[in-house]
Amino acid sequence: MAQPRRREPPLWLLVLITLSGTMAMHMFVPALPEAAADLGASVAAMQATISLYILGLAAGQLVCGPLSDRLGRRPTLLWGLGLFTLGGLVAALAPGVRLLIAARLFQALGGCAGLVLGRAMARDTATADDVVRRMALLTLMMMTGPALAPLIGGLLASTLGWRAILVLLTGFGLANLLLSWRLLPETGQRGSGPGARALWRAWRGLLTSPAFLGYAIGGGCATTSMYAFVAAAPFVFVAELHRPVEEVGLYLGMLILGMACGNLLIGRLLGRVRAEGLMVGANLLSLASAATLLGAVLLGRLSVPVVMGLMLVFTFGVGMASPTALTKAVGVDPKVIGSASGLYGFSQMAVGALCSALAGIGPDPALAAALVMTLASLCAQLGFWVALRREGRGA
Repeated sequence: MAQPRRREPPLWLLVLITLSGTMAMHMFVPALPEAAADLGASVAAMQATISLYILGLAAGQLVCGPLSDRLGRRPTLLWGLGLFTLGGLVAALAPGVRLLIAARLFQALGGCAGLVLGRAMARDTATADDVVRRMALLTLMMMTGPALAPLIGGLLASTLGWRAILVLLTGFGLANLLLSWRLLPETGQRGSGPGARALWRAWRGLLTSPAFLGYAIGGGCATTSMYAFVAAAPFVFVAELHRPVEEVGLYLGMLILGMACGNLLIGRLLGRVRAEGLMVGANLLSLASAATLLGAVLLGRLSVPVVMGLMLVFTFGVGMASPTALTKAVGVDPKVIGSASGLYGFSQMAVGALCSALAGIGPDPALAAALVMTLASLCAQLGFWVALRREGRGA
C-alpha cells in the first residue's frame, strides 16, 4: 500500500526560516563602528562578532543535518530557532563586547538550523517536478537577503542605534519560532540518518582525499574570503573614506550584484567551456582584482569608485567559481554526497571566519582585507591545482 503523502510546509515560512541565519550576519555589519565606540571596543574585537558568527554557522552545518535525521526536522528546528532568539536577546542587552561576542556565537549556532533545515524540509516533501522550483526560490532568497540586510542594518544603526538591529533580529527569531511551532509539520523520518560511526567513516574518507580537500579549501578561499572585506567595510568606508554609516549597507548590498552576474554567466557558459577552466579562470579574475585593490591601498589611491569597482569584479569571480567548486567537491565520491556537502559548507564558513578575523589585525582595515583576499585567492589556485592533478590520476 502506498504511504500517504506528507503534509507540505508553507514555502513562504521556509523562506523566512532559511533567511534568518544569513540575515543576522549581514545586518549587523554596518553597525560595527557605532557599537565599537559605544562599548569602547577595538576594531578586532568588533570584527570578532562577525568572524565567530560565521564560525558558528560553520560548526552548526556539521551537526544540524545529521541531528535532524536522528531526532526529526521539527524538534531540531524549534530548538535552533529558540537558541537564535535567546542569543539575539542577550546580544541586544549585552553591556560589554565579550558578552556580545559570546551571544552572537550562540545566535549563529541557532540560526544555522534555519539555514540547513529550511532547505531540507523543502526537499523532503517536494515532488521531482517541484524540487527545482523550490530550491531556486530558496537560493534566490538566500542571495537577496544578504543584499537587503546591510541596507536595513545601516538605516537602523543611523536612526535608532546599533542595539535596534539586535532587537529586530530577536523579534524575527521569535516570530519564526512561533510560526514554525504552529504551522510546520514533521517532514523527515526519525532515525533515518546514518549512525555516528558511518558518518565518521564518510568524513574520514573525504578528509583523506586530496581531491576533495583541494576543492573544499580552494572553494572556500575562492568564495568566502570576501568576508574579509565585509568585516572591514564599515571601517573602510566610514573611517577612511568618510562616508555616512547608512551608505555602508548600500555598498555591501551592491556586491551581491557581482555574484548574481557571475552565477548567470557560468550557467550560460557551461557546456561550451570546461567547468574546470571556468573555475580556475574565475578565481584568477578575483585574484587580479584583490591584488589591484592591495596596490591601491599601498599607493594611497583608495576611493569609493575604486573600492566598489574592484570588489564587484572580485564578487563576479566568486559567483562563477562557487557553483563549480561545490559541484566538483561533492562529486568526488558519489556514495557520500550528503557528507561531502556538509563538509564543504563547513570549510567555506571556516575559511570565511578566518578571513574576517585576519582582517581585524593591524591598524589599517583596508590593507588587512586586501592582503587577506589576495593571499586567499592564491591559496585557492593552489587548492584547485592539487585537486585537478589528483583527480586526473584517479585519486
